[in-house]
Amino acid sequence: MKFLGLSRKDTRFLIIVILLTLATPILLQPFPEGSGLATFNAGYPDLMQRFAIFGIFAIGFNILFGLTGYLSFGHAAFLGVGSYTVVWMYKLLDYNVIWGLPLAVIFSGLFALLIGYVSLRRSGIYFSILTLAFAQMSYNLAYSVLTPITNGETGLQVYGNDAQVLLGANEPTSPHFFGIVMRENFWEPTFGGWSFTFNNGYYFTAVIAIIVFYISLRIFRSPFGLMLRAIKTNQTRLNYTGINARPYTLAAFVISGMYAGLAGGLMAAMDPLAGAERMQWTASGEVVLMTILGGAGTLMGPILGAGFIKYFENIFSKINDQVLHGWFAFLPDGLEDFLIGVSHFFVGKSWHLTLGLLFMLVVIFLPGGLVEGGQRIAGLFRKKKTTGGGGDPEHHPKETPHVAE
Repeated sequence: MKFLGLSRKDTRFLIIVILLTLATPILLQPFPEGSGLATFNAGYPDLMQRFAIFGIFAIGFNILFGLTGYLSFGHAAFLGVGSYTVVWMYKLLDYNVIWGLPLAVIFSGLFALLIGYVSLRRSGIYFSILTLAFAQMSYNLAYSVLTPITNGETGLQVYGNDAQVLLGANEPTSPHFFGIVMRENFWEPTFGGWSFTFNNGYYFTAVIAIIVFYISLRIFRSPFGLMLRAIKTNQTRLNYTGINARPYTLAAFVISGMYAGLAGGLMAAMDPLAGAERMQWTASGEVVLMTILGGAGTLMGPILGAGFIKYFENIFSKINDQVLHGWFAFLPDGLEDFLIGVSHFFVGKSWHLTLGLLFMLVVIFLPGGLVEGGQRIAGLFRKKKTTGGGGDPEHHPKETPHVAE
């Protein structure tokens, strides 16, 4: 019997993802406050929301790149469209995110349809270059040409003289969902030395992330998903069978762009500001790294990659001299200074170097990303369990039974 159209195995997988997502504020606070390792805690509302938002961004990108093999460097354009749409709804209606998020998905989908229709006339590196060109044109339009719409380099934000025709007298003056304010915490328990923060904005984003993950799971298991995999495997052979692959790739591109627009809208729900920097090519490159690092073509890979990169960006970048001195204070002064000097190349402002080295190691030794690493570790445990079962550890030859037996 199938639940929500999923097999028993996929249902278990989805339940595990839901439980891990809901327990994130606890799982990301493994060390007590005040300890030397508390620097590595990541259970902060803003950071947890970023994990969920960029997870959505990477899941959508994986539908295009992971299933079809089409590498886009222009997805930041859809991220920016989603952000601008939501902020404009703040300015015109009110701060309720219910108006802006659906429109962010729709407008980014229409924009993706336009760009995809042109770009998908080519494949391979030419497709990638076309998407990069469109993204850079979008960035420059937002930065310097369409300033009445985007407010240029200052960024689009809400001002006191904006219309906000639906804003009530007692309505919150920050992003909310029918009165549930995104930046507020609904529970802040403390157990011993551990402090946990349960934030409205994170759980709102998390619920949406679970829904879009379920949709991606259905896409992966559907005949449409199988067709996308066939395109990645051998599009030429598919064309020889008489199947036109372009409508499928265009549909995948549009769906992927809608995911990106939703992620951009959620970024505006976290911070009611939209800037042209969200449309830069670096944001497109970042989602490529997330997907490859986690495991392109897998369900969990993009989420793991997004969490990994955002963790390094926000946690390793905050490790400064004071933190390093606290870690190495027990060592002799000369050795302490030497280790701190070496560590400067890998933490703080140099966190990109650490991330780059890890990315190189993953690409070289784990072509399937972090998911492949997890599968290899699980495989080792299965082998140990199999060999530890007793039976015949020395592999003695067994007698061949007679036919009559």
